[in-house]
Amino acid sequence: MVGTAVVLCAMGLLGGTATAAAADPRPGERRDTAPKAPDNGSAEASLKHLQDVRKKIDDLYRKAERATDAYNGAKEQVELQQKEIVGLARKIESTRQKLVALKRQAGALASAQYRASGIPAEARLMLGSDSGAFLDDATLFRKAQQAAKGVITQLSRTKAELDDYAQAATDRWERLEADRKKKESARRDIKKQIDAAKKIESRLAAKEKERLLKLEDQQAFLAQQKWLDSGVLKEIHNKASSYGEKAIAFATAQIGKDYVWGAEGPDTFDCSGLTLRAWQAGGTTIPRTSQEQWRRLHRVPLKDMRPGDLIIYFSDASHVGMYLGDGAVVHAPRPGRQVTITGAGSMPILGVVRPDAERDGDEGQ
Repeated sequence: MVGTAVVLCAMGLLGGTATAAAADPRPGERRDTAPKAPDNGSAEASLKHLQDVRKKIDDLYRKAERATDAYNGAKEQVELQQKEIVGLARKIESTRQKLVALKRQAGALASAQYRASGIPAEARLMLGSDSGAFLDDATLFRKAQQAAKGVITQLSRTKAELDDYAQAATDRWERLEADRKKKESARRDIKKQIDAAKKIESRLAAKEKERLLKLEDQQAFLAQQKWLDSGVLKEIHNKASSYGEKAIAFATAQIGKDYVWGAEGPDTFDCSGLTLRAWQAGGTTIPRTSQEQWRRLHRVPLKDMRPGDLIIYFSDASHVGMYLGDGAVVHAPRPGRQVTITGAGSMPILGVVRPDAERDGDEGQ
């Protein structure tokens, strides 16, 4: 299935270069009747214009993708801080109740001691007829004193715990607010970049948009061809693990679904949202963002790559796709595009990570 998908992908990428027709004279413009060589200036200018447009759009979407990673990271931290605050609130309430009970216990012990100490111990010994009973009372009194001391120690420790939990909760709230601000700032940045890219695309005529798409495909094809010409696939022949097969099955089942920044499915995805859910289907939880996937997952050399591994792209690790084998990846490209299969070498590769590296022993690999 993967091989067929790659062939279809290659056919799509091989869509030929668009050519421009010779420009017709404007109304009222004098046509030069003298014979001359065909003027390709307009076609070249049009192609250069589209190349410039493509570069601007690519740059804007790359900025949006970086901001999306920042947004996803901040979102993850917000959710983590919220959970920690809830946990601390429960600890604070439990500790507060414990403190109230200890205070009652300490009060009761203090009252008992006060009542018992109304007559000095020496007077009770002189007046009492039973010295043995007095000694029993003295033993109980010492035990009561020890118990009171223990309660006071517990009371002090519990109050310190309560103060620590309260301070921790305050710190978490401050971090939560900071992460919320980061998240909102990243959201604004994403919207700004995407809106700017869409504005540029909206100015193009229908034929120009079609040519732009073909130009993008052509550039991807050329990059992929260069990568294949390096002979890299000669060294890559590993098979997917059983976990990787499940992850691949999930990812390829999402083909055709729209890219939406910050989306984790089930109907739309961003690049790392797709790999996150795919590997969850493979039985492994991985970090949410491509940058964290690059930072925290086990790295493998390109020559040891196998289907199911994640290829991290660009020097800032701002994009990720899942390797399918035969030189292809499935990924969610960018806004305005859908989950698709493309050449693994169609974008600059930073490196490869393996989500299920720790489970290799389970299969004897």
